[in-house]
Amino acid sequence: MARRLRLDEAVDLFLDHIKVERGLARLTIDAYGRDLTRFVAHVTGRGREDVDDVTPTDVADFLIALSTEGLGARSRARTLVAVRGLCKHLVGERWLDADPSELIDAPRTARRLPGVLGEDAIARLIAQPPDTARGRRDAAMIELAYASGLRVSELVTLPLADANLHAGFVRVTGKGNKTRLVPIYTAALVRLTRYVEDDRPVFVRDPKERALFLTGRGRPMTRQGFWKLLRDYARRADVRLPAGGVSPHKLRHSFATHLVEHDADLRAVQAMLGHADIATTQIYTHVGQARMIQQARKHPRALKQPRPR
Repeated sequence: MARRLRLDEAVDLFLDHIKVERGLARLTIDAYGRDLTRFVAHVTGRGREDVDDVTPTDVADFLIALSTEGLGARSRARTLVAVRGLCKHLVGERWLDADPSELIDAPRTARRLPGVLGEDAIARLIAQPPDTARGRRDAAMIELAYASGLRVSELVTLPLADANLHAGFVRVTGKGNKTRLVPIYTAALVRLTRYVEDDRPVFVRDPKERALFLTGRGRPMTRQGFWKLLRDYARRADVRLPAGGVSPHKLRHSFATHLVEHDADLRAVQAMLGHADIATTQIYTHVGQARMIQQARKHPRALKQPRPR
């Protein structure tokens, strides 16, 4: 008799697979783990212990249960991605003959346009840090984030050796351990070069430390640390965003949107952002259009005309 695979064992095997063979980031693996733990709890509560006990109805009812609990469509869609990944892996490993999630439609999600800082707001933000070693470090981080569109995790883990200041680019290892080269403009290079040559040595405690950006204790800057200092500088510069406030990810959105608004090729923007699918990058064309409509409403004739009833 063929051995049956328990659901909890299947989840462990799948998480090992995406960690070792696909090289996904720890945060992504943790998110998959949380989503699949909920799924397993739901189906085992219905008496399903093994992977080949699960039916399409179980998957559909799981999504309905999540909706009843108040989970939004975007979160439910993300959870379904995790379940589909598990099922597809089990089919590939021949633990399942058919994928019970294959015919389940993903919840419809309204595509939200990301918050974007204006170019003047970016300039005010970069100008906020004081002319001290720490201030110049902070300004270099903000400028590099905006100049390159790096994810905050990529920014704080960027090794010193991957900033090629002579050639004018940074080498970034992103999701799935994929490497990309991102060119950066002259002002960012000048600021980054001064930090590396004059200020980074002030923070070094261990000569073997590889991180580009260091804290006062000589440790790599953290995601939370950069977010806090960015929030403080945004408050000082009176830079605000209605949805979620200023964050490192908003610098990434601003980078992409401003490039698109200045007629950058969308494929080039995709490569710099490290997007696997250009459909993800295309949202920035919509952001550009939304901002264009907003600006058009400031036309003097538009301001003088009464709104139609």
